[in-house]
Amino acid sequence: MSAAGPLLNAADLHVWIEGSHILQGVSFAVPDRGVTALLGRNGVGKTTTVKALLGLVPRTGRVDFGDVETTALPTHAIVTMGIGYVPEDRGVFSALTVAENLRLAERRPGKPRYELVHELFPELRERADQPAGTLSGGQQQMLAIGRALLNDNRLLIVDEPTKGLAPRIVGEVADAVARAAEQVPVLLVEQNLSLVRRVAERVVVLDAGRVIHTGPALALLDDPDRVRELLGVSRAAATTAGKATAPSSTGTTMTASTPDTTPASGATGTAGPDTPASEAEGRRTA
Repeated sequence: MSAAGPLLNAADLHVWIEGSHILQGVSFAVPDRGVTALLGRNGVGKTTTVKALLGLVPRTGRVDFGDVETTALPTHAIVTMGIGYVPEDRGVFSALTVAENLRLAERRPGKPRYELVHELFPELRERADQPAGTLSGGQQQMLAIGRALLNDNRLLIVDEPTKGLAPRIVGEVADAVARAAEQVPVLLVEQNLSLVRRVAERVVVLDAGRVIHTGPALALLDDPDRVRELLGVSRAAATTAGKATAPSSTGTTMTASTPDTTPASGATGTAGPDTPASEAEGRRTA
């Protein structure tokens, strides 16, 4: 963390949705470099936390981005301050080409950073005229991250980038997140612990709408008993988080499988059954 303090700071966030108290005083900070992973079982409030940071749900508490309090600002104003959002469903326009998806993400005023995006993800240049719906899941995730990097953002929020993807594609997504983090800090919501081990420096763990742990990623992931206690992952699964052995789980939603770096299926441009493109009309928060 820089001497100037965190890039983003959330303090005592509360969110009620349809009478349910989803976030119950969430507080944590995101430094101005590297990857901070937001962890927890399904249903503990991770995506709601992201939406609260972006003003997508009513919330109380305080959010500061840099030296500006954003709590009372509308989402579009928060985004234009320099936050790129990659939603969990990737939000690509399947009927549009790769180039058209990128062009729609251009934020004005400003100069889109196509050179950076194409340097990080050369496949997006090679497949510029290809409909996004025919890309593999990993390629769609590159496109989603590329759209957020196209603008001069100071922070990327990436929500569940491996959700719904085949294990063989996870390594491709991990590479994309790691490359993005070389350019801009990332707040990563993720269930795959081996991906977290590979890319994250810090972790924030949620349970029942509260932060129950913050600290270095490896300090947590190297402690199987603590992983089991905080995340509900079995001792065997936690141990295999950094090893190329078969994971074992207790039926929870967290996974410690090791990403497979085998080239993704669909490399020729055909989307498999695990790689649906979503039509995210109106969700241009990249």
